Amino acid sequence: MKYIIIFLLSMVSAVTADAQHNQVSRPRATRSEVMASHAMVATSQPLATQVAIEVLKKGGNAIDAAIAANAVLGLVEPTGCGIGGDLYALIWDAGTKRLYGINGSGRSPMGLKLEYFKKNNIKAIPPLGPLSVTIPGCVDAWAEMHEKFGRLPVEEILSPAIGYAREGFPVSESVAYYWEESAEKYIPFPNFNETFTIDGKTPVKGERFKNPRLANTYEMLTEEGFRSFYEGTIADQIVAFVNSQGGFLSKADFEGHKSEWVNPVTTNYRGYDVWELPPNGQGIAVLEMLNMIEAYDINAMGFGSKDHLHLFVETKKLAFEDRSKYYNDPMFSFVDTEKLTSKAYAKELMQSFNPDKASVNYPSGNIESGNTIYLSIADADGNFVSLVQSNYKGMGSGMVPPNLGFMLQNRAELFGLDSKGFNVYAPGKRPFHTIIPAFVTKNNKPWLSFGLMSGSTQPQGHVQILINMIDFGMGIQEAGDAPRISHEGSVQVTTGKSFDSGWVNLETGFDYGVIRDLMKMGHRIKFDVGGYGGFQAIMWDEKNKVYFGASEFKKDGQAAGY
Repeated sequence: MKYIIIFLLSMVSAVTADAQHNQVSRPRATRSEVMASHAMVATSQPLATQVAIEVLKKGGNAIDAAIAANAVLGLVEPTGCGIGGDLYALIWDAGTKRLYGINGSGRSPMGLKLEYFKKNNIKAIPPLGPLSVTIPGCVDAWAEMHEKFGRLPVEEILSPAIGYAREGFPVSESVAYYWEESAEKYIPFPNFNETFTIDGKTPVKGERFKNPRLANTYEMLTEEGFRSFYEGTIADQIVAFVNSQGGFLSKADFEGHKSEWVNPVTTNYRGYDVWELPPNGQGIAVLEMLNMIEAYDINAMGFGSKDHLHLFVETKKLAFEDRSKYYNDPMFSFVDTEKLTSKAYAKELMQSFNPDKASVNYPSGNIESGNTIYLSIADADGNFVSLVQSNYKGMGSGMVPPNLGFMLQNRAELFGLDSKGFNVYAPGKRPFHTIIPAFVTKNNKPWLSFGLMSGSTQPQGHVQILINMIDFGMGIQEAGDAPRISHEGSVQVTTGKSFDSGWVNLETGFDYGVIRDLMKMGHRIKFDVGGYGGFQAIMWDEKNKVYFGASEFKKDGQAAGY
């Protein structure tokens, strides 16, 4: 009995000490980091990871492997991506020792004008149906990446995906869940049942699923080239189908589509150069937040303390105010990325920060629930690819062109219809985008290639991963496994309207005493069981010449190397 009492007293003492320190204990990784000296792959599906490894061993480079893995993901994870969607990537080329960025997002139809929405009293672009469709940018981004950096022929790159599409693959647990969850709203649309169900039912975990239509489409790309997607019969079929449903696409929209090579945007955070892509994406929100946080000793605050969480949430609100106002297609209105990502501007923003109280006098961003995939690949030559690809919300628009095996994205939903807004709909315009890959260099050498999926959680997740690693000294898997914050605000990129200071979603693992303190500061707390993103990453250990890989423990993914 004496030993039991001593044990209980020691436990009380430990809890009291934690409460006094006002933070959770340092989180522990759910699994070991993956390590390899030649190459590393991290994707959200083991089959895609293994295909990428095979491509690398056949002599392909990271770019070949990334395209191959993305093609497999479009098959095995149609709930998050596919060739009906868009793509962004950051590519570190070992030969030139330079980081390249590609914006593979599609534009709105030239034949659809803003006046159409006003004339038909449409207040917001619907998430489903033909009006939500923009030109799919994924395949052209593959074409650009392959032409600039690829080694293997297209038929070798797409062969594994074609094989799985014809032979079938076992559907993984998370994908089966989201597939079933999505199906109800898509079943009324033409061709969904034929393409994405087995006898009218979505596949369950472990059930083999085949998509011969997608196999045929991929084979057409191997025979006719990636650009045939935009200049051949595939484009003809998409245009005819979408317009039969009330859409406004034209063959000229497809033929005129090209991806854009862009200069990545960067800021230095405590000696690390963090790289993101410029708008029309939301990557610079990451840089804005890091610039604001850098002025504070967050390590001294302690992971999970009220000061840590409060600082994070308030900087997110400030950055997302800019996100809702200014982030848009720079071809249509100027986005001053140099100012937005400057240290001086961060200092200016933080003048309104109250360290003791949650803000109610400056508005904040909103969460868009987007399904996305992210992958990271590094090869034996030191090339890296940080790639994110998505159909946006759910599986996409519901528009499944006959006999092609994929759904078109619903990214146009993110346009606003207020003519005064920067992100207002216009023909031939790229909408505001949520998907963002990330890359970090140190002393002009690669250090970290990473991403975190799920709508507006992405920039918040990027910042948390970097803080966990740089400030709190966590390993790459530990940083991804640590409980996350996801602030759900109320300024919408489509309307610009704000109502209140939003909600703070906290993943399981934060101390309840800290949560009470946050509530006293004015934060409204929710405990969402999902929506914290899916993390994949590769870190390069320059000293030991070793790659470290990590994969989200809440998803079906895998990091593997050789």
